[in-house]
Amino acid sequence: MKSPLAPGIRFVTSFSRDSWYRGYTLFLTFLFYTAYHLSRKPISIVKSELHRNCSSVNRPADLNITNNATWCDWAPFDQDNYQTLFGVLDNSFLVAYAVGMFFSGIFGERLPLRYYLSFGMVMSGLFTCLFGLGFYLKIHSLGYYAAIQVMNGLMQTTGWPAVVACVGNWFGKGKRGLIMGVWNSHTSVGNILGSLIAGVFVSSEWGMSFIVPGLIITCTGILCFFFLVEKPEHVNCTSPQHYSEKEGDETESVTNNSSHVDGTAYGSITADPAEVVVEHTEAISFSGALRIPGVVEFSLCLLFAKLVSYTFLYWLPLYISNVAHFDAKEAGDMSTLFDVGGIVGGIMAGLVSDYTGGRATTCCVMLLTAAPMLYLYNYIGQRSIGTTVGMLLLCGGLVNGPYALITTAVSADLGTHESLRGNSRALSTVTAIIDGTGSIGAAVGPLLAGVISPTGWNNVFYMLITADLLACLFLSRLVYKEAHGWCRRIPRPRGYKEI
Repeated sequence: MKSPLAPGIRFVTSFSRDSWYRGYTLFLTFLFYTAYHLSRKPISIVKSELHRNCSSVNRPADLNITNNATWCDWAPFDQDNYQTLFGVLDNSFLVAYAVGMFFSGIFGERLPLRYYLSFGMVMSGLFTCLFGLGFYLKIHSLGYYAAIQVMNGLMQTTGWPAVVACVGNWFGKGKRGLIMGVWNSHTSVGNILGSLIAGVFVSSEWGMSFIVPGLIITCTGILCFFFLVEKPEHVNCTSPQHYSEKEGDETESVTNNSSHVDGTAYGSITADPAEVVVEHTEAISFSGALRIPGVVEFSLCLLFAKLVSYTFLYWLPLYISNVAHFDAKEAGDMSTLFDVGGIVGGIMAGLVSDYTGGRATTCCVMLLTAAPMLYLYNYIGQRSIGTTVGMLLLCGGLVNGPYALITTAVSADLGTHESLRGNSRALSTVTAIIDGTGSIGAAVGPLLAGVISPTGWNNVFYMLITADLLACLFLSRLVYKEAHGWCRRIPRPRGYKEI
């Protein structure tokens, strides 16, 4: 008697070769950008160790000190202006990242993505390790740490445009919001892992909080060089369909096709040979990318949305340490809940926007809801452990949901917009413009937090709430257009049509 095929083999063979390669690419790019964010996180964890409340620290008996208040701090962060100095470190990285991002997309369109990503990860790992070596080499120069942050910021710009372009090469519009919402959890997973890894060493040898993540991203860079497949055609797989047929009653969302497409040419099955579209080989210009409908609005929205997200990324552990009086490791561990909420928020934003077809409306609703939640977190978030956990999860989802949606599905939609049909080399440039503009906000947010926090944490939260509302303002025209499109929908007739 012939035995049936094993269930595991039946499962494996139920997927096509294309599906396996898509899943493989999704996993690899997820791993790569997890490593990018993992290597960014240690600075926020180590801040509370570089400047501590030394009066509560047990002083070694053989230590000769001259200042009881700062003997355990790491110079030059042992001064009263330590928050400003932390702001200098943050902005050395973030300004370099913001400026470099605009050029990174241009390079990403013209260089092989595999080489570009591999180089960026290895170099980013090098500079992350050099920051940690400052502990062992007893380096107390602000200029040294700031210079390392600048170089690391430039190297980190290689990541986002390249991984989004790679995923965009493999996936069509279909359920892009949900797929990229799940995939974009790499940001939060990287932040969580970075916090946990840095927290293991922060109280003993904070240099290892940088060196270990630096070695991890270096290893992923080597992995990228040997295993990344940039495009389906490189392995004889089918390229995805980026453009969908637009019916007369479908919404005129700016992130979908902006004009009606003839159904006989796209999406229909006919006996005639399909029309061949000649692909342009030249990359899109910077000004050409700006002319794509929706790019400017979503870029400006992301500027303020990312301002809020990155302020939490760099200052939340210190805020928890100061307000709730946790030590450095406990504050770092607690801050990971914000990123856990961000994972759920990103997935929900993608799912809802796929179902409704309203990317801008989904972002706007979440940003409007986030504003009062931030106010509540500041006033009641530290009353109990349960309240802290709940508010961090909620705020993380509402803050990071729109940020995740814009940097993934929206960027991919706009980078494969109908007006670019025939040009497959625009995705990286569009992604870089959107994320580069957002990175300006990412640089400004932590800087403002460093300047405002000495006047009280309440003022920092007022700044974050204002930024959320401004992000909504820049989406107002797109939200109106999406709502107008929904109102114009004509109900489909029920029952059978007469033949």
